[in-house]
Amino acid sequence: MIAKLAAAISVAVLVLTGIWVSGALITNDFGLAMALTALWLALAAAGCALLAWRRPGLRVAVTAAYLLTAVVAGGYLGRSMFLDDEVNERVARVTPEGSRNVLLGRGSFEPLAHSAAGRATAIRTAAGARVLTLTNFEVDNGPDLRVYLVSGPARDESEVEEFEDLGALKGNRGNQQYDLPRGLDLERFTTVVIWCRAFSVNFARAPLT
Repeated sequence: MIAKLAAAISVAVLVLTGIWVSGALITNDFGLAMALTALWLALAAAGCALLAWRRPGLRVAVTAAYLLTAVVAGGYLGRSMFLDDEVNERVARVTPEGSRNVLLGRGSFEPLAHSAAGRATAIRTAAGARVLTLTNFEVDNGPDLRVYLVSGPARDESEVEEFEDLGALKGNRGNQQYDLPRGLDLERFTTVVIWCRAFSVNFARAPLT
């Protein structure tokens, strides 16, 4: 029983580690990362099949662990490629008249690895809070997308080194708002980036001016 459990855990860890290495570490090209991930899953399947053939006592544990891990990981990575997540929050606005909100910076999204559109706006609200809003926003969906404020232009992945993570992207379409940390220097962190953490890919950017 212990041997079966150890084998199942080892298979799950190995498969997930391989997905992480092939998808996020080897390359920053999204298409190539997906191809390498698919190749790794095929190689892992072949290895598990060989182990199951040589060790009949571990056959069920190894096969079940691989299938469950592959299905869960594949579903997580693949779902966002085919489905949109739309969110429409009530966001802070800066209007010419009657608004006590203060504009701190604004920029339009530029597509990088994937198509994107919309506007990013940094605002200090009348209550004194600082927020980042994404309005009329849309970007290709992907796994584990994050909203970063990056120090520098972030024109490609190599320029995303120093950043503030504002959290998971709430939706790849619609209007949404994120709190800015206290003390964050907006004269230093000047570029909003939609970052795919699963594959280390810069989807889009919006320089704030």
